[in-house]
Amino acid sequence: MAHDEQPQWWYNHRTGEVEQGMQSLGSDRDGPYVTEAEARRAPEIAAERARAWAAEEAEER
Repeated sequence: MAHDEQPQWWYNHRTGEVEQGMQSLGSDRDGPYVTEAEARRAPEIAAERARAWAAEEAEER
């Protein structure tokens, strides 16, 4: 990683762990996130996005 690049954080949904950088298979992780705290919220963020998309779809009907 270059000195001016920020580290990226990932949430491994198979293990429930947060990882700095791409340490596991792409199919096992969600991200990237800017901060470790944001990566820890990945399941909650995904649920929020799913609810928003469902609400948008319901409005379109």
